[in-house]
Parts: sequence; structure tokens; C-alpha cells
Amino acid sequence: MVDFEGWHMPVQYGAILEEVEAVRNAAGLFDLGHMGRVMVRGPQAVEFVDRVATNHCARIPVGAIRYALLCREDGNPIDDVLLYRGEDGVFIVVNASNADRDLEWLRSHAAGFEIEIDEQTEELAMLALQGPRSQDVLQSLTEDCNLADIGYYRFGYGTVAGMQNIRISRTGYTGEDGFEIYFPQDQSERVWNALLEAGKPHGLLPIGLGARDTLRLEAGMPLYGHEIDEQHNPIEAGLGFGVSFREEKGEWIGREALAAVKAAPTKRLMGITTSGPRVPRQGMAIYRGEEEVGHVCSGSVSPTIDSKIGSAYLKLGSDTPGLELELDMRGKRQACVVQELPFYSRTRK
Repeated sequence: MVDFEGWHMPVQYGAILEEVEAVRNAAGLFDLGHMGRVMVRGPQAVEFVDRVATNHCARIPVGAIRYALLCREDGNPIDDVLLYRGEDGVFIVVNASNADRDLEWLRSHAAGFEIEIDEQTEELAMLALQGPRSQDVLQSLTEDCNLADIGYYRFGYGTVAGMQNIRISRTGYTGEDGFEIYFPQDQSERVWNALLEAGKPHGLLPIGLGARDTLRLEAGMPLYGHEIDEQHNPIEAGLGFGVSFREEKGEWIGREALAAVKAAPTKRLMGITTSGPRVPRQGMAIYRGEEEVGHVCSGSVSPTIDSKIGSAYLKLGSDTPGLELELDMRGKRQACVVQELPFYSRTRK
């Protein structure tokens, strides 16, 4: 157990590589209570979100979810978020490390909008099931909702473990199929235990932070503070799908700066693999001959592709898949090879 942004969090319940394999082949249960949860309500909720977030909220169908970022005027993000477009407003899930700052940011830009910003982190628990057997596990405890009817990046409501009208979404942070459920905080221990019991026949395991980081890196998913932060913009991070420049979205914070980056990028987030003895770690410099051409954002041992992997920003021209570069490890060089992200996709194994 470790301190994580003020939360007492498990790094692992068992062996990290076994937890990774459970999610890839069966199912894993994640406690995501540390994630921030905010509801924006009111007649101008969508208009407000379109002002502060990069994606086009007005174009999100009711019942759908979209990835977006909250950016400063310089185009660099203070966080990446998920936007849930509902009948009653926009539900936003933010990162634990930025939750307080995000809430302050939203409130500081709310003037002139007819909205209510309701912070719900303390009252709502959040659990996630990920893996090919996750639907079977969750459906065994779910009534009034056929989980097969909830599409990817969609959400619905059902009775879960006897609790009515529970929000159920289908997103995930592992590259696998999976679900998130949001329910009253005082029921969290009971529901956690019920899911563990229901998942036993399917090979479900509880999953800690260590395996979660490996899973998301294999799937090429960014982590704030690593692939994106206040020095790295979403365009060069390959997150353009979460940024809308449509005229009807209107002006939004960071639009002008990101349009300039889109027109003239200088680097690109790529994957690297290495067969050397050491794992790539955040901050390591990457060289092409004697020229420093990039740096590592994240690194891990990947049991799924049986290699040491990393994400890295590379200068354009040194970002070609198959190109051999070198990691600088305290003055010693270790060969690595550039590749496209993700390392793993369940639809492209």
C-alpha cells in the first residue's frame, strides 16, 4: 500500500505480472474511488463544457462518453477527462492527482453560465471490471440492464447488487473490454466483495496500481504526469481525437495554441521496445548517434508482448517505426527500437 494523492492505494494484491495476465485473459477488479467525479447541471451545462474542454460536447449523443482535456490558453493540459453526456447534464471523471485543481478550474470559469457544479467524489464509489470475462461477471449481479446493449464509450442504468438506477459505463483504461459502476459510497465494501465472489469462477483477481500502469502502457493510453502534462500538448501526444476545431463549437480555452501546434508539430509520442537488461524509465534521454532526439515518458516490463516497453517523445524525423535508437542510462547506452502505439490491442492481437 502507498500514499497516492492523499489516498491509501494498493500497488499490488499479488504478483503484478499475474494481475496483468488475469485482465488480459479473464477479468480484473479495480477500485477507482480515487478518481474525481463532478456533475455539471443547468441549462448551459453543455455550452460551459464546450468552453473549458477540448472535445465538442454538444455533438456527444445523450448516453455517450467522449475523451477530452482541460487545457490552459497555451494548449497544454491541466488534466485529461471523460465527459458523460446525460439527460440531466454532463458528468465528468477526472484524475485523482488533479481533482482539486480541476474543480477550482471549472468553478473559476463558470461566471456568466447558468450552471451548477456538483462535486460527487465523496458520495459516489467507482469500481471497474476489465477483461474478456468482465461482462459475464457483472451481468450475474445486474438486473434491468442487458450489458450487451451498452456499446463502447456508452453508458446506461440498471440494478446492480440490489441497488437501483446505478450508472454503468463501458470504457476502460487497459485496452480490454470492461465496465465502470458508480454507486453510493457506503455500499462499496459490500459490492467489492460481491464482485470478487461472482468473479471467482471466471478467474477474476483484484488489480493494483502496478498492473494498471503496465496494462494502460501496453494499450498506449496516456497517464497525466507522464505522457501529458503542462509541458506536453495533446496534439503531439496523439490525442487529436479528443480535440475539436469545428466552428460550431465556438471558442474554447487553448484552441488557438493547439491549432498552431497542429499546423507545425515538432515531436511525436511513440513506443519503444528494448531487449537490453534495463527497463526504460521516465526522463531517460534517447539518442540517435550523438544527437539527443527525445525522452522516455513511461516504461515497464510487458508480459503480454514479452518485452521491455516504453513511451517516448521523439523529434520528427527520428520517429520512424523500426528505427534503432539508444537509451541513455546514467552514461551507458542501451539499444531500443521505435514502434507505433499501442503495443497491444484486443482487436489486433
